Amino acid sequence: MAENGEEKLLAVARHIAKTLGHNDNMADDILQIFSNFDGRFSREKLASDDEDRPRSCAALELTLKSLDRQISQYVAADHPIWSDSADSSAFLDSIDELIATIRDWTPLAVDKSVGVCLARAEDLMQQAMFRLEDEFRSLVERGGESLELSRAYRGESNGNLSFDSGDDEEEEEMIGNGEDHQIPTAQPIGDYDIVIDALPSGTINDLHEIAKRMVTAGFGKECSHVYSSCRREFLEESLSRLGLHKLSIEEVQKTPWQDLEDEIERWIKSANVALRILFPSERRLCDRVFYGLSSAADLSFMEVCRGSTIQILNFADAVSIGSRSPERLFKILDVFESLRDLMPEFESVFSDQYCLFLRNEAMTIWKRLGEAIRGIFMELENLISRDPAKTPVPGGGLHPITRYVMNYLRAACRSRQTLEQVFEDSTAVPHQPKVDDRASSSSMSVQMAWIMELLESNLEAKSKIYRDSALCYVFMMNNSRYIVQKVSDSELGSLLGDDWIRKHTAKVRQYHVNYQRSSWNKVLGVLKLESGSLAPNVAVKSMKEKLKLFNIYFDEICKTQCNWVVFDDQLRDELRIALAKILLPAYQNFIGRFQNVPEIGRHDKYIKYANEDIEAKINDLFRGSRGSAGAGRK
Repeated sequence: MAENGEEKLLAVARHIAKTLGHNDNMADDILQIFSNFDGRFSREKLASDDEDRPRSCAALELTLKSLDRQISQYVAADHPIWSDSADSSAFLDSIDELIATIRDWTPLAVDKSVGVCLARAEDLMQQAMFRLEDEFRSLVERGGESLELSRAYRGESNGNLSFDSGDDEEEEEMIGNGEDHQIPTAQPIGDYDIVIDALPSGTINDLHEIAKRMVTAGFGKECSHVYSSCRREFLEESLSRLGLHKLSIEEVQKTPWQDLEDEIERWIKSANVALRILFPSERRLCDRVFYGLSSAADLSFMEVCRGSTIQILNFADAVSIGSRSPERLFKILDVFESLRDLMPEFESVFSDQYCLFLRNEAMTIWKRLGEAIRGIFMELENLISRDPAKTPVPGGGLHPITRYVMNYLRAACRSRQTLEQVFEDSTAVPHQPKVDDRASSSSMSVQMAWIMELLESNLEAKSKIYRDSALCYVFMMNNSRYIVQKVSDSELGSLLGDDWIRKHTAKVRQYHVNYQRSSWNKVLGVLKLESGSLAPNVAVKSMKEKLKLFNIYFDEICKTQCNWVVFDDQLRDELRIALAKILLPAYQNFIGRFQNVPEIGRHDKYIKYANEDIEAKINDLFRGSRGSAGAGRK
């Protein structure tokens, strides 16, 4: 009973459709409405009337014959279809009709005869798509132009970034402030807010019309593939002209460092142009060609940019996993900062899911560069700790490791903001660090203080190899004074803080005091007069002996210490003045007493030095051997 009732219901629906429909197409439309209204009115059931089947199949076959005739003439054409707008429009209209025919008849494919016809329609569609693919490729290749990006960094005096077209009859279409306008050259290279249209607008429109048909027909991936294969070559050629060489990670690591420094400079320029100009331009081009077809646009863009992006990232990765030699720090910092500053471009340009892996890879390599920078500082620590205390520096002057470490740290602190970021939190999301001039216990401050402590310990070990304790103190005084000066007039001062500077300035003064005590106390000691009364002959003998010892000690010290080095002019003057203040009064007092002894009288034969001679001798101290007095001032 239920089956009979449903059959009657379907018959009524077919009757209504035939009665209301003025022609077959209208009847089919009414049947489609019924099908959408109630699942029982499926097209299969509504069209199951045996009387309609022969008529329907005949209509389909007739349509396909007509479409086959129209499409085949274009598929077999031996000239570009898009060279004639009438031909291209007719070809697209035929494809539209074929797509609509397949779409409308697919629900009736359960009918064997309809299924056979649809199979033929699919074959015809595939032929049409193959030809569309060829036309699509031809349009991209003909419309694409090779831009002379290598000129971007030539003639930087005027800063113009020129893009020379391969076709003298066309100019590059640029975009700025949201309005399209034609200009022959781009904005200054310092301003990356420009977009290149490497294809003419008319070509873009043609490509869009083709892409719509291919995606609708289920050939979206094929369309994306042919598009990306053409545009990928353009990008690779552009990067090559910018000077970016295709180097594997192994090749980068085998490249001599001096050559690699030049490669890094080229990489920085190429990466900036790629992320700020080329990739955004390709994104815009994809969005225009595949307008309304977001998935195809995203897939195409990823395939276009993947190879060039990986090339850029692989180079940075190779730099990050290379040697941790301290001299590499500054170029690796350049790569780190460039990648950090480009991270917003990675986020915005590669924002879709197809490009997620590129964003993640950029972040991973950026963090790896941070690890490399921290590793370089660890290697610097090892270099300081392992530097042997074997050969003393002549005259107690500056040790090469002192000059190296202090100048290295001063140079490194020019990138303080970046290093703060590296040491503070290796997992931080890249951003432009804020300026912070205050002394703090930041991770970088702790790092710098630790390196200074290692250097100081190393210098103390080196000072022990001097046999003369006074020279040991001169060595420490020289090197500590140099360290304090380098800290005080640089970014190191704000990192280590005023307390650190005061503490180490006090150490320099203490080394000064220790030097005087160890070197001059015995000289001052012989100038002391015994208290109490002595027999005249004993007093005369004692004073003569003391004066003799003074002359011997003073001669020995002056002869030795005139070859010692005090690199800093101010410190050298301070030492000489301090010596004169303690030595001259004591010597004058002693000579005065000596000359007042009646048994001696004013016999100058016992007095070797006048006050002026003593002062001249003091002023001759610390001049160093030839060329050593000024060594290490830089």
